[in-house]
Amino acid sequence: MSEYNFYYDESEHSRKINHKTITADNYYDNFIAVVVGWRSEYETDLFSRYTAFEEKYKYRQSKGELKSTTIRKSQLEHGFASLNYDNVRLLEDFLALFNEKTLIYYAVISKIEYIIRQLFQDYKNNFLVDMDAMKYSITKAVVLYQPADIINGFYENTGELVSLLKKFFTVQIEKDKVNEALKEKEIEQYNQILMLLDDVSTIKTIDWNYDISFDGFKKYLTERSIDNYSLTIDKEGENCNTAKAAERECLTTVAEADSLTSCGIRMADMLAGLISKLLKAIHNALKYMSEEEQVSKKILNSSWFVISEQQLSLYKKLYNVAVDLNTSWYKAFSGIYSDDLIVFIAFLNFMSHFESVEAIKSDISMQGEYFNAYVCERLSDYYKRMHNKLPIDPVGKTSKDYFLNQRGAKVYFDIYKQPLLEITKDQIVCDALAVGCSQEMIPLITIAEAGNVKCYRLPIELSEWAMTLIGFADMGENLFPSKVVFNKTKDGLYADIL
Repeated sequence: MSEYNFYYDESEHSRKINHKTITADNYYDNFIAVVVGWRSEYETDLFSRYTAFEEKYKYRQSKGELKSTTIRKSQLEHGFASLNYDNVRLLEDFLALFNEKTLIYYAVISKIEYIIRQLFQDYKNNFLVDMDAMKYSITKAVVLYQPADIINGFYENTGELVSLLKKFFTVQIEKDKVNEALKEKEIEQYNQILMLLDDVSTIKTIDWNYDISFDGFKKYLTERSIDNYSLTIDKEGENCNTAKAAERECLTTVAEADSLTSCGIRMADMLAGLISKLLKAIHNALKYMSEEEQVSKKILNSSWFVISEQQLSLYKKLYNVAVDLNTSWYKAFSGIYSDDLIVFIAFLNFMSHFESVEAIKSDISMQGEYFNAYVCERLSDYYKRMHNKLPIDPVGKTSKDYFLNQRGAKVYFDIYKQPLLEITKDQIVCDALAVGCSQEMIPLITIAEAGNVKCYRLPIELSEWAMTLIGFADMGENLFPSKVVFNKTKDGLYADIL
């Protein structure tokens, strides 16, 4: 028997991505995949608890199963504020099933980004062109503004897609100039895209597969050092497309099962449904509904913040499951365009920081503004990290507090727990293995010393030096391992590669 058992299900899945799919009333850009799992010896107890949960809500079953559809989309229109007492109680009982024995992975993948990545798959990052940023900005624009001619161009006149993109961004820049103070960064991004599109000539055909949802899960298994496992996927028909995608990603011991006979799949279905409905509700609440709105700030209205203590507690329970419980670098996975996932996690974090409903009510008319400022900062941080291609990818098993980077050094999630490299002498020389930055843009260096590998924070005045080295790495010029000399003078700190 496998050491770990994992179960997979998905939500907002489009069998085909085409013009009809994207323009449908119920279309949502993100595809959500969820995997839940545990050590094999825990399964009997977990299944027993889940069966008791389903029995309690047997009256809500459909065709013998308690499915995520038991909570309708309309019941989350304003997040948990829209939930009635019965639905709050059901979700409380469901989230209580997750504990330290439960492993969770979820992926939120933009379908339009998947298409954009295929269109430009032959174009790579270099010192002058950041193709990741280009793909991100194009995807975001199409998701945000839904330009009909470009969406048609994905399928009906692919050969003209580049010219259609140029036309769209040119027109959008002129619209943004109506409120240039608000849209300054967007105008700058779109002007850069126009220059980059001048060099695009090859357009690929469009095809959809399921592989991307398993790419992150494979990295998740590697990160947690899990080699001996089984993966059971909800059976979807004769073609077995999802199972084949898992096998293409070199996942082993993959099988299909009917959700009717698998508690694990039903548990994954409930979590996928909850995450996708809340993601969709937040997305719809912040979506532009007219051209006039496109040059204005869009914020959550106060209805989202009129909640009970029980509803606030539910946000904290979901935050624990989605973020805190068994924290891993790859627990939440996305593509380059991950705005909805960032907003989702930011919203859970924002709501969880309130100690009581009274703290929300005390300034309820401004909560939408406060959240907007908070999430804009999170999105800005992500965009900076994307540009800098931070080489801090975890490859080792993490604890709650840290992960192991590619060189095997311990890196804390709270970067201020990272030891600072003390440069007390006029000059020190180190055997440097890598230089990078944290998510907070703090420079880091990984050093080999006395037979061990350690990661240190660098003084903030060395940020520009670290960014320069990251830029060289983006061009394919990795200068490490190398000896690095740090000099301390009356004018400040300096670093050079020997």
